[in-house]
Amino acid sequence: MLKAVPPGFLEGRLKIISLREVELAEAGPSTGLAEFYKEYPLVILSQDGHREIARVTPDGNGAYRVALPPGAYILDLQDRAQKRLRANPQSFKIESNQTVRVYLAVDTGIPGVR
Repeated sequence: MLKAVPPGFLEGRLKIISLREVELAEAGPSTGLAEFYKEYPLVILSQDGHREIARVTPDGNGAYRVALPPGAYILDLQDRAQKRLRANPQSFKIESNQTVRVYLAVDTGIPGVR
């Protein structure tokens, strides 16, 4: 009989650098950064970076949490190269019943340019 291996968890926070102040003001207090975080979905890739394992969208505060089977992975921005965003993909390892914290920053480029 095979026993299922309990998952582990990835959690962290996405930090957006170089947001245009005008966009934040236009978003208003009720929306704030929540709408901007939706523009930067994250992708979890296999250790070799060739296979997508999962996608996760940060919440209104940039926080994310996802359950994953034990193994080695890479956290990256979805379509980072295509959108010309600067971010350093982060390698991490998941162990059963453990939580790993990985933080990712995205630089959207020169202030005022997206």
